[in-house]
Amino acid sequence: MAQYPVTIRLLDPPLHEFLPKYKEVLEDYTRLDALGINPSRHQELGVIKARLEALAEANPMLGHRGCRLGITFPEIYEMQVRAIMEAACEVGRRGLRVEPEIMIPLTGTVAEMKLTREMTVRVAEQVLTETGLKVPYSVGTMIEVPRAALVADKIAEHADFFSFGTNDLTQMTFGYSRDDIGKFLPFYLEKKLLPFDPFAVLDQEGVGELIRIGIERGRKTVRHLKVGICGEHGGDPSSVEFCHRVGMDYVSCSPFMVPIAWLAAAQAQIKEPRRDKADRTRRS
Repeated sequence: MAQYPVTIRLLDPPLHEFLPKYKEVLEDYTRLDALGINPSRHQELGVIKARLEALAEANPMLGHRGCRLGITFPEIYEMQVRAIMEAACEVGRRGLRVEPEIMIPLTGTVAEMKLTREMTVRVAEQVLTETGLKVPYSVGTMIEVPRAALVADKIAEHADFFSFGTNDLTQMTFGYSRDDIGKFLPFYLEKKLLPFDPFAVLDQEGVGELIRIGIERGRKTVRHLKVGICGEHGGDPSSVEFCHRVGMDYVSCSPFMVPIAWLAAAQAQIKEPRRDKADRTRRS
């Protein structure tokens, strides 16, 4: 990735996703308890079981995740930022130009952004001081909570770039769970209650309006704020055209969707040329 900026999102999923399944731990713990064998393993499973119970959430996708995780467990984000910057410095020593873009996920308030940015900059500068190198970096955020789009002008005071996380933004705007929508989506499509799967094609009328508001308000504070999209919508042609129309600088998508995104972006530029695009990207 030499010569290109690399955006790295800090940890987003709830902590319990990194631990064993509760049901499996409970079964093993109960079995050893009943048989009275392998006391050391039984004790170990007891500790894991207790931790799983402490981390359990009724609705983890709206719970202890994203920047909330980094705020309550700052050592996790500090570790990640240090790893990113040490890697960047290591590559920089080889004479290659690197530009890490560190992205804070799930920001919903200005205070969250301010606090996590301060932590990120502190650790990043510490690494640069230790290595004696100068590596350019930026700190931005994912706009995936509707509230963040509405207060984007204030969040932009502490963010170098925005990336609209449309998967979660769609989920929170519609109130649909991505994991459960399959139970009613076929019926909704058949009855034309929805024109398309909103997790595959961007809802420009609702979710798109939040994106438009977020971009406009963010750029009122920082005129050349770098803005992009991150999510499955980044590979959908109609969604890419929308991103072009509202003034985004880039789209991000799954690797196998990149050719489609390239073609859609080129067609959008031909259809509605944007002369300010290169200027905005250069100055961001």
